[in-house]
Amino acid sequence: MLDIAEELHRWVEQGRDVAVATVVAVGGSAPRRPGAALAVDSAGTAIGSVSGGCVEGAVYDLCQQALKDGETVLERFGYSDEDAFAVGLSCGGVIDILVTPIRADSAVRPVFAAALAAAARGEAAALARITAGPAGLLGRALLVRPGGSYEGGLGGHPELDRTAAGEARAMLDGGRTGTLEIGERGARCGQPLTLLVESSVPPPRMIVFGAIDFASALVRAGKFLGYHVTVCDARPVFTTAARFPDADEIVVAWPHRYLESTEVDGRTVLCVLTHDAKFDVPLLERALRLPVAFVGAMGSRRTHEDRAERLREIGVTELELARLHSPIGLDLGARTPEETALSIAAEIVAVRRGGSGVSLTGAHTPIHHDSRSAPAGRIGSVA
Repeated sequence: MLDIAEELHRWVEQGRDVAVATVVAVGGSAPRRPGAALAVDSAGTAIGSVSGGCVEGAVYDLCQQALKDGETVLERFGYSDEDAFAVGLSCGGVIDILVTPIRADSAVRPVFAAALAAAARGEAAALARITAGPAGLLGRALLVRPGGSYEGGLGGHPELDRTAAGEARAMLDGGRTGTLEIGERGARCGQPLTLLVESSVPPPRMIVFGAIDFASALVRAGKFLGYHVTVCDARPVFTTAARFPDADEIVVAWPHRYLESTEVDGRTVLCVLTHDAKFDVPLLERALRLPVAFVGAMGSRRTHEDRAERLREIGVTELELARLHSPIGLDLGARTPEETALSIAAEIVAVRRGGSGVSLTGAHTPIHHDSRSAPAGRIGSVA
């Protein structure tokens, strides 16, 4: 749901009654991940998507029904031979959809409103909702802040809220969205509750070192992928807003000194396009020792070998060197800056998602590498 927070927040601020359908579990080749949402207001306006088109019509009808009766429902959409050309996922996947009415009289509206406001402002917050458990608790919600404070409630024992808040905060710290199970009263025993935890965190950083033409194309690719993009170069004549209008931040500084002073985390991507030993060797020495998601460097294979040898000479270990993606990018036969940016972006996605980078045609690798398996079922409600 937080993936459409900005528009949905406006709807709620305007006082509209809204029903939100959220993907809470997936199996097989499902097109969207947990947290993806479709929202419908009382006028019939819709935003978002839960399946890329496969079951949108049926989910839209569920949202309209929820607006009328005020009931939260959980529905499964799956594949079978009979369903293939009806309302189903012809790709062979299974998705569970939680439909929650957020009407003026809804008990969960204040919690949802606060979660949407935080996400729309770019603040860190996690929304935990019950997606499976005892009757009457379905859809109950808890909003958790980075410091551990929370608001709302799951409708059970106070220990349940405290335990859920702790688990949600751990997921928020990692910027993760997914499901977890806890005991009904907070202990990991007894009748379990399943929670969907959606984390809203500031966008991950991409830092592009080297103010060259290839960098301009990579900045655009990074923005398209949802990164907050910084361009850094020591040469002020090249490092300008006019050359990089799409960058969120432009820094004139020696790259290694900037990296020492700026904040990075486990989602940060570092792309070294400086292509000059006096810049990239001291920069990579530091970059390869940081807990970031990706470190890549541009250059020919000869340049890579020379750079690797220079790094070894200053004490970079083989284990640290193994983290370096160099030459950066996948083999697409790229020539232009835009094609090169695409190859780099593709490698970043492959590393992030565990992809192989090979063509899907004729391959036997899974399309969605982070999918969890779930039994395929006929269309119908989940008990």
